[in-house]
Amino acid sequence: MTAMRAPSSELPIALDKVSFIARGNPIVSDLSLIVAAGAPTVLIGPNGAGKTTLLRLLMGLIRPSRGSLSRGGRVGAAPERCAIMFQRPAMLRRSAAGNIRYALAAAGVPRAERSARCAELLALVGLSDFAGAPAKRLSGGEQQRLALARALAKDPAVLLLDEPTASLDPAATKTIEDMIRDIAARGIKVVMSTHDLGEARRLAGDIMLLHRGRVIETANASDFFTAPRTDEAKKFVAGELLI
Repeated sequence: MTAMRAPSSELPIALDKVSFIARGNPIVSDLSLIVAAGAPTVLIGPNGAGKTTLLRLLMGLIRPSRGSLSRGGRVGAAPERCAIMFQRPAMLRRSAAGNIRYALAAAGVPRAERSARCAELLALVGLSDFAGAPAKRLSGGEQQRLALARALAKDPAVLLLDEPTASLDPAATKTIEDMIRDIAARGIKVVMSTHDLGEARRLAGDIMLLHRGRVIETANASDFFTAPRTDEAKKFVAGELLI
């Protein structure tokens, strides 16, 4: 694939005192943060901390109830080259190649270019031999790789991943992690959530710890794990339950 670089129109993504309220309940509150180009940003925190909601805000799938979100300095701008992969991506009732061709068509790729791009994406995620296989019959790890290829069909500058290795075995997890490293090396900004602190150590350039809908601590990954500043971060790194 052609190397991809985040355009100024997409990054940085800045949240200024953003809250999201659902049915009267605050899911995230007063988030102020910046997502900039560089190594992967990894979101960690206990269940219900607000990680998925933050990813959905970054993708533009939901709008802030309060506060503002800007892209490249433009407040309220819609995402142009941003893609998301959910924890349990749905597979279309098509072949693996058919799933990717559908994503390419949705991304506006000219019909004449789709076959070559489809083959390229299948090769990138190691699924060339499964091009004609029904997507729903692929293993869990294979489906995650296919979902990753579909997300890349948009030629994104920013790729958002919600628990991309959840429920995968160690071998499948390593495969996905290797692909994330390759994607980041191409200049695509990766923002991902995980419950696996080992995975966060392996992949993160920087860490954001969320708890009760707030960003508790943001730091370079090595600094976060060797010298966490807040009590919540110290407890989380030590494996203690945050309540």
